[in-house]
Amino acid sequence: MPDLPRFWLKNGWSARALWPLAACFSGAVQARAAAYRRGWLRSHRIGVPVVVVGNLFVGGTGKTPLVIWMVERLQAYGCRPGVVARGYNAATGGKPRLVDATDDPVRMGDEPVLVATRTSAPVAVGADRVAAAELLVRERRCDLIISDDGLQHYRLARDAEIAVFDAERGVGNGHCLPAGPLREPLSRLQPVDLVLGNGGPVSAGGYAFRLIPGALAALAGACSAVEPPVAGSRVRAVAGIGYPERFFRLLRMQGYRVVPQAFPDHHRFQRKDLQFAERLPIIMTEKDAVKCRQMAMDGLWYLPVAAEPDNLTSRALDSLLMRALQRTDGNRA
Repeated sequence: MPDLPRFWLKNGWSARALWPLAACFSGAVQARAAAYRRGWLRSHRIGVPVVVVGNLFVGGTGKTPLVIWMVERLQAYGCRPGVVARGYNAATGGKPRLVDATDDPVRMGDEPVLVATRTSAPVAVGADRVAAAELLVRERRCDLIISDDGLQHYRLARDAEIAVFDAERGVGNGHCLPAGPLREPLSRLQPVDLVLGNGGPVSAGGYAFRLIPGALAALAGACSAVEPPVAGSRVRAVAGIGYPERFFRLLRMQGYRVVPQAFPDHHRFQRKDLQFAERLPIIMTEKDAVKCRQMAMDGLWYLPVAAEPDNLTSRALDSLLMRALQRTDGNRA
């Protein structure tokens, strides 16, 4: 399903009917978190600072562009950050694997391959983020680990947490699954170091960043003689991300007349998915483009985006990263 159930964004009868199940889900996740806080379940430290960038809201909130911004910031400071991720449907055989920019995103996950491509930073994927992080420290000598998602992966002890929301959708109806879109109750935000809104702050005086589009790029192998579509052109917009409407709106803001085509998040594209009766230039997200590198054809473009925090948020992120670098053996879990 390309987007969320509509009742997750409002307190309608469907949400109320599912509230008992949501209460059970919320109780279960809070009990699990309490077990880690009290030491009944063990969190593992890996010897270098860990910063988790995650969310409570299911689906796309813009975490990965923010992770890329943080990696590049740390690299500019002379640090060697590494990134761990689950890797959606990654075929790792249960063992953590290092990710290269040339790896197949179907096997390693589209977001990890995108991060590796954009930053050249060491990236590891695996269901066990502790093992993946240890692999980065051992094999790539990373001095700080960023976990792309994993706010709920308590086995990996962390020195700082960042929660990301889409400013337009906020916290939805505020309920946990299945009555609403939240993986944990909003009380989970109390210990979080920073709460960031993609597109604007989610609370008064809060922190925010926006996604800035770059120049259209042709997929590798496409004919470079073909001119990219210009503002005012009709284009088919293809997005297999958590919140495709954000991408469609971004293209409209660039002046394109958009014919939208949404696919499920992490969709595995085949050539037939990009063959339409009406032949229009196709613009897709960069995350989708890494999965389509082997099917490049003329008229197929992608739009890279970059996270741009406002000044207040940039300073807060810098401060958080510097504090994390100074805390190699704190007590936070």
